Amino acid sequence: MKTPSIRSAALLGVVFCIFMMAVALGLEHIGGYEPCPLCVFQRVAVIATGVVLLIAAVHDPASRGGKVIYGVLGLLTAGAGAFIAGRHVWLQSLPADEVPTCGPGLDYMIDILPMQEVVAMVLTGSGECAEIDFSLLGLSLPAWTLIGFALLLLIPLRMIVLARQRAMLFS
Repeated sequence: MKTPSIRSAALLGVVFCIFMMAVALGLEHIGGYEPCPLCVFQRVAVIATGVVLLIAAVHDPASRGGKVIYGVLGLLTAGAGAFIAGRHVWLQSLPADEVPTCGPGLDYMIDILPMQEVVAMVLTGSGECAEIDFSLLGLSLPAWTLIGFALLLLIPLRMIVLARQRAMLFS
């Protein structure tokens, strides 16, 4: 019996990642919205997830182990993005008096600080990340990105389900 392929699921995820990046870049270059450090980290997570899914689609592993590995990697990258987007939404929901002060720009931090300190400072948040510059249907861009990551998490979960189905076929 032929094992279900992960290629179509992975390609769907790649297309969704391209869509998410197109929206982000369109808002930046056409709409004039500058990304804050948390937005940049979310973009990195979208790209990382897209790369994992693209490799999975090209490889299209038939083995259970391959499907699980790509599924877990996809869960890690999309999960990290969801965490960052959730943190961003939380910062935006803080009362004005509890918003952290604005720190140095991301480029400056990358130039002078070790990467682990940059990541820690960005995840701690800054005042610029708490600003809501764009909203659609009452949701800020980070909230939409969080929804996007939640949908994207379904793709690697599907890969793991396909791996489990294969195991059940041969038990």
